[in-house]
Amino acid sequence: MTAPYQDLVSQLRTAFPAPVSDRLHDAYFVFSFLRALDKVDDLKSAAPMLGRPVELDYDAARHARVPDDPGTVEAVSDDLVRYLSGMFIWGHPRAQINVVPSPTIPSIIGGLLPSIYNPNLVSEESSRQVLLAEVEALAMTGAMMGYDAEVADGVFTFGGTGTLLYGAKIGLEKAVPGVRRHGLRTPAVIVCSERAHYACFTIANWLGLGEENVVMIPATDDNQMQVGLLAPCLRDIVASGRRIACIVATMGTTDAFGLDDLAAIVRVRDEAVREHGLDYVPHVHADAVIGWAWSVFNDYDFEANPLGFRHRTLRALAGTSRRIRHLALADSIGVDFHKTGFTPYISSAVLLKDKRDFGHLTRAEEDTPYIFQSGTRHPGKYTLETTRAGSGPLAALANLRLFGTRGLQALLGHLVTMAEELREQLEGNAATTVMNGDNFGPVTLFRVYPDGVDTFSAPDQERRDPALRQSLLAHNEYNRRIFEIIQADALQGKGVVISLTDCYRTSDYGEPINALKSYILSPFSDEQHVHAVLESIWKARREVEWP
Repeated sequence: MTAPYQDLVSQLRTAFPAPVSDRLHDAYFVFSFLRALDKVDDLKSAAPMLGRPVELDYDAARHARVPDDPGTVEAVSDDLVRYLSGMFIWGHPRAQINVVPSPTIPSIIGGLLPSIYNPNLVSEESSRQVLLAEVEALAMTGAMMGYDAEVADGVFTFGGTGTLLYGAKIGLEKAVPGVRRHGLRTPAVIVCSERAHYACFTIANWLGLGEENVVMIPATDDNQMQVGLLAPCLRDIVASGRRIACIVATMGTTDAFGLDDLAAIVRVRDEAVREHGLDYVPHVHADAVIGWAWSVFNDYDFEANPLGFRHRTLRALAGTSRRIRHLALADSIGVDFHKTGFTPYISSAVLLKDKRDFGHLTRAEEDTPYIFQSGTRHPGKYTLETTRAGSGPLAALANLRLFGTRGLQALLGHLVTMAEELREQLEGNAATTVMNGDNFGPVTLFRVYPDGVDTFSAPDQERRDPALRQSLLAHNEYNRRIFEIIQADALQGKGVVISLTDCYRTSDYGEPINALKSYILSPFSDEQHVHAVLESIWKARREVEWP
């Protein structure tokens, strides 16, 4: 007679993948996954979301408790699928909301396989060839961006903020030697554009620098750092006795796809070292989590145009390439494969031009006596994380091999073509104005105006003239109302899903300027889906009351 716990253990064993080949149980595992996928497929319709909109009841969620008795694989799987109802389908061509792509099938498999066998990238002891896959993905990406594979290296980490954290932490150790042991006794700053990601403030907070020590350089109208203001800024920082922990070059801003002039930033940094006789070289980190993918155009022959892109697309791709091709000048680069690399979350990597920079982070061997007993590669000696999953590297590697250079060129070119088509339509209408016309990515920021507004002059006048403050604020509210109507329709499965940015930029007198945003990242997008954006705008515009 068996004890009750033994019966429960026997029941629970069926919920685990078999550790040895068992055709029957293996088939059950596959069937369970396929059954869940069938349930998800039942949620699909013509709408850009799974199932129907669901009112989120957080109060009920807080009353959830662990049940007394075990459930079944079938019941739990069905319950999990339920949580996807109301979720937008990012790969749907009518879903154009922020920089969230649809993962490819191989990248999903790349994310799934490590979930079954749980490799830990802390060391090759616990990950074997999955760690090799990380090195391969890093080497392929670094070489594409121009890094020397013999001296460069990197690691996958927990997101775009994580990549920036690595760059800033290494830079802080360079600027303030010994800070890792003794703490921060000398004030240090992060320098970036005013259009840089707010992660700069997050990093300053978590590193103990303080958010007030994020020094922001004003941006130009095309959303890039005014490099002419960088040298006097660095001069003031040095004169004040502060150290420069990191200079962040934003290579593809989140809202507008603005591109800083990295080559000029590095040149100003080098001149500052000589001018001020600095005993360290300030670290330059390229925040290229979005823009990195355009490195595939570094060797593209724009004159011959072998892939046959339209002239407007070709100009846009060349406009991006002129900046992205200089990524190798940065001391470190942040890459998000889960953005413009079309993998599942999370697949982010930080790459270092010189792998010796990891020495600024390496732990003492005596601090880790119970790991790193065999093998030669042990990232856990210098990574922030001890445990790192293998899903990110395998997903990234899957897509690098799936796309190849030409495939990624074609895909990015198609997305930019669709964005340029939208811009052309918006520019050709008297009621709409493109706000990031000098930026060349798949994102389009635009504002909609009521009848009677001169959209050739009004947007610029409202931005510069404080006497037009009330007009600016009124048009902000008008665009918010347009967004709310489009969003309400989208939640009912009609129209398109776009987003709103509350502050695309500020006016010269300090007021936020909002904008509607279309981010085209679906490979299934075509011209009819561009026209669907316009139809949603015109419908919303008819419904908005204007004094």
